[in-house]
Amino acid sequence: MKRNIIAIAIILTIFGCNNANKNDQNVEAKESIMAVDSVATVAEPKIIKTADMRFRVKNVQNIKEQLSQTIKAQGGTVAEFSIESIIQETQKVKQSVDSLKEITSYRTEGYLVANVPAEKLDDFTNTVAKMAVFVDNQSLKLDDQSLAYLGNRMKAGNRIEAANQMNKVAGRKSTSVETSLNIKDDYVDKKLQNLSIDNRVKYSTITLQFYQDNTIKTTVVANDDIYDYKPAFGNRLWMGIINGWTIFKELIIGLANIWALILTGVAIFFLIRYFIRKDKIKTQASGSLTDNRI
Repeated sequence: MKRNIIAIAIILTIFGCNNANKNDQNVEAKESIMAVDSVATVAEPKIIKTADMRFRVKNVQNIKEQLSQTIKAQGGTVAEFSIESIIQETQKVKQSVDSLKEITSYRTEGYLVANVPAEKLDDFTNTVAKMAVFVDNQSLKLDDQSLAYLGNRMKAGNRIEAANQMNKVAGRKSTSVETSLNIKDDYVDKKLQNLSIDNRVKYSTITLQFYQDNTIKTTVVANDDIYDYKPAFGNRLWMGIINGWTIFKELIIGLANIWALILTGVAIFFLIRYFIRKDKIKTQASGSLTDNRI
């Protein structure tokens, strides 16, 4: 009887502990949900600004220097920059026997990407507009990353809590350690994403495309037409006569070297001609005899 009473007491104690653990877990879950709700109500504004401008200027190189100075003065940095000259048309005009005047029409374009403090973006775009002859287009884009930033922060906190709980419960099992490392890596990724958002919120990115009117440039270059370097007509005529006499002499010498072949060819020609005439005479003779008999 006493044994039964002790067994019943142990069972009741175990169920009581399980219910207490479940209640504690429910309380922790409710507290976590309440904490998430409280954080969600105080999300920080994270607005990312990006701007684009295309405009015409008088001189691309001068504007590039002015833009660099303005960006530096406002605490910004140049992220990308390039200048390109696009040739529209090129012509070469003969200036002398050995020189040409090269006339080139080209268009110069500049491309610049800068990061400027977000609070100074409007002032910077106004300054750039004053540098331009006229502005082709200008745009501003606002990207609200407040919820993404909040989500990354909350997920990072959850990953820290999960890693701590796993370290307490799992001990030194290799699989649990690997899972804990993956959770910590995810935490680092979320942290870096938020740092990137903070930087993009603090510094706005602006893309500038600027160009100038077509420019004409003349340059004296070497004449690459070989015909212009040939001698004058009189000299070329006299040289042609001399070359003709030289070729004639070489022809005579060549024929002299093959006189035997020429003689043999002439003999064969007359021999063939003789036999052909002889055959014709025989044919005519036989024909006349036939006519007389008839």
